[in-house]
Amino acid sequence: MKKIAFLLLSITSFAGCSSSDQETPTSIPTTTMYYPPLAGDAWETKSITDLHWHEEAVQPLYDYLELKHAKGFILLIDGKIVLEKYFNGHTASAAWYWASAGKTLTLTVVGIAQDENLLDIDNKVSDYIGPGWTSAPTAKENLISCRNLLTMTSGLDDALGDNVAPANLQYKADAGTRWAYHNVYVKLQDVIATASGQTWNDYFNHKLRDRIGMTGLWYLTGDNSVYYSTTRSMARFGLLALNKGKWNNDQIVSADYFNNATATSQSINQSYGYLWWLNGKNSFHLPQSQLEFPGSIIPSGPADMFMALGKNDQKIYVVPSKKMVVIRMGEAADAETMALSDFDNVLWQKINALYQ
Repeated sequence: MKKIAFLLLSITSFAGCSSSDQETPTSIPTTTMYYPPLAGDAWETKSITDLHWHEEAVQPLYDYLELKHAKGFILLIDGKIVLEKYFNGHTASAAWYWASAGKTLTLTVVGIAQDENLLDIDNKVSDYIGPGWTSAPTAKENLISCRNLLTMTSGLDDALGDNVAPANLQYKADAGTRWAYHNVYVKLQDVIATASGQTWNDYFNHKLRDRIGMTGLWYLTGDNSVYYSTTRSMARFGLLALNKGKWNNDQIVSADYFNNATATSQSINQSYGYLWWLNGKNSFHLPQSQLEFPGSIIPSGPADMFMALGKNDQKIYVVPSKKMVVIRMGEAADAETMALSDFDNVLWQKINALYQ
């Protein structure tokens, strides 16, 4: 988890300008949203030619992705595949880890459980998993709501590592007064299990995964639960996010909850929702830092883009204004110099070249 700090530090050198300063791409004409069948490999495509995009910009994009250790890349417009490419020995049927991009799966399932009146995100965490789940004084622990875990404002000490045993969850500040990226969000999976009376895996599979045709599984690694799936399964979830929690005619999670999840969720870090990162804001914070940086997280990216960002450059980019979803899975783009990487910014320059 800590290594995501390197992921986001890679873009601080571009923080001085906002994506609102970028030239707004010409709007893309859209048609009815497409959803692939729940089973099988069928997935409709949309051609570069039909979109009137620049064919000559495709190969430079692929070359950059391959150079930067990508394994899978998908770009959707209106739910249809415009670009799909696999690199470095990876295939469409091979699974890869989501890392912290998988946090967005957890927040979605929390919303489903709230829609079913199994929980309320404004209730304290100890209402569901009992007191003593931290080593904070009882009065301070009782300040921590499920919403605080969704927004990274638990007030617990983020400098103590990813271990979420009570002894390692120590009081730092009152909940809601401090933003700090912390693995404690994973306790929401315990909240779900208790509130639903099911295992986390069973509830997740039944309420989310199977309803949008995803494949994959959760793998427990140390103190974190990491999701593995194909690139197309990640794209399915991105399509659900693009459509505010709706899959075809099935509203998987309420649109109101999803709108809240993809808007600034607290007053400290403008660029953070409910476990989603938000582009195009006036400032942002980074993990393991209390500093505020001016500008947009990815200056070359669309201002309305929201993002799931994971260790080693696992990416879900969702751009509502373009009806676009972009997926990147793979190894770290810059394994040797991650802290100095400009990967996200250059990647979006090359994506923009497709249609600007």
